[in-house]
Amino acid sequence: MFREHDGALVWRGGGETLRVEPWGEHSVRVRAALQRDVLDADHALLPPPRVAAEVRVEGPTATVTNGRIRVVATASTGDEHVVGYPVHRCHLAFYNDRGELLLEELDAGGSLRLRARDLRPHLGGDLAVTAAFAADPDEKLYGMGQYQQDDLDLKGCTFELAHRNSQASVPFVLSDRGYGFLWHNPAVGTATFGRNRTEWRAGVTDQLDYWITAGDTPAQISATYTAATGRVPMMPEYGLGFWQSKLRYWNQDQLLGVVREHVARGLPLDVVVADFFHWPHMGDFRFEEEFWPDPAAMVAELQEHGVELMVSVWPQVGLGSENFAHLVANNLLVGTERGIGVQMAFEEPSMFLDVTNPEARDFLWDTCRRNYGDLGVRLFWLDEAEPEYGVYDFDNYRYHLGPNVKVGNLYPQLFSRAFYEGQRAAGQEQVVNLVRCAWAGSQRYGALAWSGDISSTFADLRRQITAGIHMGVAGIAWFTTDIGGFHLGDVDDEAFRELFVRWFQFGTFCPVMRVHGDRLPYEDVTAGDGSRRLRSGGPNELWSYGDEVYPVLERYVHLREALRPYTRQVMETAHREGQPVMRGLFHDFPDDARAWDVGDQFLLGPDVLVAPVVVEGARSRDVYLPAGSRWTDAATGTEHDGGRWVSVDAPLDVVPVFLRDGALPHLVGRTAGARTS
Repeated sequence: MFREHDGALVWRGGGETLRVEPWGEHSVRVRAALQRDVLDADHALLPPPRVAAEVRVEGPTATVTNGRIRVVATASTGDEHVVGYPVHRCHLAFYNDRGELLLEELDAGGSLRLRARDLRPHLGGDLAVTAAFAADPDEKLYGMGQYQQDDLDLKGCTFELAHRNSQASVPFVLSDRGYGFLWHNPAVGTATFGRNRTEWRAGVTDQLDYWITAGDTPAQISATYTAATGRVPMMPEYGLGFWQSKLRYWNQDQLLGVVREHVARGLPLDVVVADFFHWPHMGDFRFEEEFWPDPAAMVAELQEHGVELMVSVWPQVGLGSENFAHLVANNLLVGTERGIGVQMAFEEPSMFLDVTNPEARDFLWDTCRRNYGDLGVRLFWLDEAEPEYGVYDFDNYRYHLGPNVKVGNLYPQLFSRAFYEGQRAAGQEQVVNLVRCAWAGSQRYGALAWSGDISSTFADLRRQITAGIHMGVAGIAWFTTDIGGFHLGDVDDEAFRELFVRWFQFGTFCPVMRVHGDRLPYEDVTAGDGSRRLRSGGPNELWSYGDEVYPVLERYVHLREALRPYTRQVMETAHREGQPVMRGLFHDFPDDARAWDVGDQFLLGPDVLVAPVVVEGARSRDVYLPAGSRWTDAATGTEHDGGRWVSVDAPLDVVPVFLRDGALPHLVGRTAGARTS
C-alpha cells in the first residue's frame, strides 16, 4: 500500500519498503530495503533543499511531481498459483513535465515473473541488488567516469563499477532522452546499457539507492546533478597555467634548476612537482633530508618566481615506515581478509591507509600539514587513490566502513576529502589537489582527476578525449592527463616527439595543462652511503625534445597563458553553475543530432572547439562544426557556417581550433607559427 510520509511516497509489500522522495530541484531519489525502513546513506548526495513537490495517492496509483520530473508508481496484487499466496508489486515510471516517458522499470513479463528491483539476500548478511529498466534501443548515453575506451555513446557498453589504475568509476549517466541517473551506491558491481535493458548491479550492499533528474538540455541536467552532489570550488589561479613534472626530480637542486631555466627562458610556469619517493619510506609523509636539505627555502624561492610546489602523497604505508607501528596498532590501515596483510610491494612491502576512517584521515592530514603544509606547500598530488592493490581481488580487503566490495568505491572521494577539509580548516580558501581516481562527489573536495598511467600511443591520446568528456558529464569538472602519456616515451625517438607535440597541443586546451611521464633513458639514484634509491626517468622539459620541437612547445605554453582570462571564466561557471569545463559538442548543441556522435573533438567551455590530431603522421583532419553558430579557424582566421564538416590543414605545429561566433579574437593566428613538417 501507498502512503505519504514526510514529503515522500512510501510503498510496502512483499517484505520490501520502497521510498520515492523529491531530492533537489527536478529530481527524485529512490530507495528500497527488505524488512526494514531505508537508510539515510550520504555517500555522494548532499542534504536536499526544500522544493515545491507534490505527492498524490489515488488507489493503486501514486505520483510524485517535482518540477520537470514526474514519477508514476503503480501497485498491483495478484494471486499466483505457483506460490499459493498474493504477490505484491510496485512499478515505477519516470516522465518529464511534457508527459514524455524518460525511463521505466522492467516489466514483470507475465509468466517470466521478472523483478525490476531484485533485492536478493545473502544468508546472514547484506543484499545483492539489481535494478533493471526497459531500454530504448535508440537512446544515447554519456558519463560513467573514466574508462580507457573510444566509445562516446555508451549504449551497448558494460562497465565494471570498480576503480583501477587509469579507471575511475563514477556511476552517473546522461541520456539524450532528457534525464540523468546516479547509481548512489559505492559497492563493486556492474552497469550494462543493452538494447533490451539497462541494468545496474551491486554485489554486496544494504539497499537499492538511485537518484534521477529530468532536464531539457545537458546543461540543465549538469546543473541539477552537481547541485545534488556538490560543485567544484573556484580553481586557484595557479591551476590555470602550466604544470611541469617528470618521474622524478630526485633532489632539491635538480627541481630548482628546472624552474630557474623556465624563468631564464621566459617560459610561463605555475606549478612544479616533487614526485613520489622523495620520502625515506612510504608512509613517512616527509622529505628525505639528504636529497631535500632545506625544503622551506626551496618553497620560498619557488614562490618568489610565482611557482607553487606540488608534493606527491601515496596512501601506502611501508612496513619500515616510522608511522607503521602507530597506524597498525590503532586499526588505521586497510585490513586483508585472507593471507598476509601486505597489499602492494612496489619498492617495499606496504599496506594502505584506511581513509574511510575519520581518525586515519585526521592522522594523514596532520602529518602532511606538519611536514609539508607548514613549509608553504598548498598543492598535493594524491596518487594511488583507487587504491591500486597489487592484485585487484576486491573481496579481499576490509575498511572501517565495511568490506571493500560494499563501500570500496568511496576510497578516492574520501582521500580527497582528507586533504580538502584539512586545508580549509588551516585557512586555505581555494583548494585543488591532483588525484588519480574519483567517485561521485569527489569534485566538491577540490579533486583534479587525471587519467592515470596510460601508454604513450596515439590510440591512448584518442581515448583521453572521450575520457575527459565522460568525466565532465559525471560531474568531475577538473580533468587532466600526462601530456605524452606515462609509459616509456623516449625523448630521443622522433616518433615519440611527434606524439608529444600532438599531446601537448591537446593538453593546452584541457582544464589543466600538465606535463608528466616515465621517460627514457633512466637515471640511477644512490644515497651518499651507496644505498639504492628509486631511479629517475629521463628528461621531460620543453627543451628536452630538440630544437625542431621546442619552438612549437614554447608557442603553445604561451598560448595557454593567453587563454587564462577565458579559462578563469569557464572555471567560474563550473564553480557557480556546475557546468563541465571540458565538454562534448552535444553539451552546448543538443539540437544538432550529429553533435551527439563526435567523439574526437571537444569544447573548452562554450566558445573554443578543439579537434586534436590523433593519427600518427596526419597533417590534416576533418572537423565537425556544430549547427547554430559561425566558427572562426584560429589558425587562419577563415570563417565557416556551422552544421557542416570542414577539412583543415594540421601541420605538426598546428592543432585545429575554432572559435564560436567571434569569441576570443585575440587568439586568431596564435595556433599557427613557423611550419614544421
